[in-house]
Amino acid sequence: MYRFLAYAVCFSVTIFFLVNCSSSKKTSGYPSDNKTLAQGKELFNNNCASCHAITDESIGPRLGGITRLLTDKQLTDFILNPAKVIDSGDPRAVNLSKKFKMVMPSFDFLKPAEIHSILAYIDKETALNPIEPLVVKAENEVASTSERVGVPVKKSGIEIELEDFVQIPASSDKPPLTRIANMRPHPSADGSLFVSDQRGIIYRVNQGQVTTFLDIRQKIDHYINTPGLGTGLGSFAFHPDYQKNGLIYITHTEEFTGKKADYEFPDSIKVAMQWVVSEWKIKDVKSTVFDGTRRELLRINVPSGVHGTQDINFIPGIDKKDSDYGMLFIGTGDGGSTIGKHPELTHHLNSLLGTIIRIDPLGTNSPNGKYGIPGDNPFVYNADPKTRKEIWAFGFRNPHRLSWDLNHGKIMFSAEVGEANFEEVNVIVKGGDYGWNTREGSYGISPADLKNVFKVNDSKKYIMPYLEYDHKDGNAISGGSVYEGTLTALKDKYIFGDIVNGRIFFANINRQLSDSTVYEIDIVKDGQPTNLQKMSNSKRVDLRIEYNYFTKEMYLTTKSDGKIRRISKAR
Repeated sequence: MYRFLAYAVCFSVTIFFLVNCSSSKKTSGYPSDNKTLAQGKELFNNNCASCHAITDESIGPRLGGITRLLTDKQLTDFILNPAKVIDSGDPRAVNLSKKFKMVMPSFDFLKPAEIHSILAYIDKETALNPIEPLVVKAENEVASTSERVGVPVKKSGIEIELEDFVQIPASSDKPPLTRIANMRPHPSADGSLFVSDQRGIIYRVNQGQVTTFLDIRQKIDHYINTPGLGTGLGSFAFHPDYQKNGLIYITHTEEFTGKKADYEFPDSIKVAMQWVVSEWKIKDVKSTVFDGTRRELLRINVPSGVHGTQDINFIPGIDKKDSDYGMLFIGTGDGGSTIGKHPELTHHLNSLLGTIIRIDPLGTNSPNGKYGIPGDNPFVYNADPKTRKEIWAFGFRNPHRLSWDLNHGKIMFSAEVGEANFEEVNVIVKGGDYGWNTREGSYGISPADLKNVFKVNDSKKYIMPYLEYDHKDGNAISGGSVYEGTLTALKDKYIFGDIVNGRIFFANINRQLSDSTVYEIDIVKDGQPTNLQKMSNSKRVDLRIEYNYFTKEMYLTTKSDGKIRRISKAR
């Protein structure tokens, strides 16, 4: 059974496999009218560009030239059923799938005319930038690497049952139906929940009814939610004093139009887009629809559409006298800099890429004067004037989700989406260096070869993961929370899962964090075993795990069908 990589949603990798499985050649015969090319470009950006470029290698290989190598029918058939070609045993296709450690799901929801327009766009770009089709030479083929690198996930014997909680409205007529990403309880603890869709909407859920609280799409110039899985409305958080000040913080992506950013890199590197952190002030905190103002806090340039600013939050439920009260934690990935051949942009204190920063959104002592840098941040007194003093911890590829456990101390967890071998959970400490892009999991990695890891003996150089699992068990981690609700079987467990295959995992939590074993939780329905792939009717589940820290209830959200399910029983 093939595994599905978290960032492999674009069908273009499958084309890459097919290119290396066939020797047929053709001359271009694709249409070049503006309407077809415009549609193809849009579909390419929505489905392919998060992983691929025409001329350069990105997460996946370059695509230029493929339409000159294969016929339209060959490419279309493969896109509609990519696994079939690999399952046929074609040596190069199999070897490449193992090398890149990904296999694409089928894209049978695309109409033939849509696929044709994408191929026409690729063909046109090939003509504009003369590119030879990528062919893998025999000496570059890789041997089978079926052996496991990490420790297997263990079966726990724990079973959970899920109940349908609410259906979020579809924001697209093509899969995924939604791009639901975050859920937060209202600060008043009135029972209402707020759910964000990366396409630009925050919904209010109350007593089973879903209404739009805020649609940012018409309020922000140059707002974009493509290309890429990690673009759009990334995250949001209510200020702990929301009931008094009405402040909400939101991250989103904008098209790059030359606007000056607070973090920039050399002009020789193309800016793909900008991530923006902004503050939204509602006029009436009792209103169920946002009406208010917005101000920008922070703008970050990134070189690609992946690994952006996808989670922000305040520590919930802490005392006002606590030094962390009102401090906003912001996780930003490396912006795709490493996979994009610019590893120098990350893993140092002069860059905001690959960091978790801690700011006072109500302060003014930042370089741009729009937020505060707390005096107890770890690098405030660093002598290098280029040091970004907002940084709380660094060395991350994609700190996808942040959460805190206050029952066993004040433990900060960050789920780190890995490259090709490991997914990990880190315990975040002040000033910590977590090693990316020279570490993946507890292993070494080279920016020049991101598909393979190697053992290292300098474990003290970086902070090692608290938890990790091999890509034999999943491909992209979905961070969670420590459960403290009424379901005894789940109590004192950090519950998380895999975005792609939807498997649910946990680790037992105590103050010493003495157990780093990853266990699996099974799902049952009507007394029979099931899983989220079956329940959502999708091979790519797009799982997120959310927790209401007021009611202590836990929810599973799935983008593919737009459903939110509540864990109702556990045994």
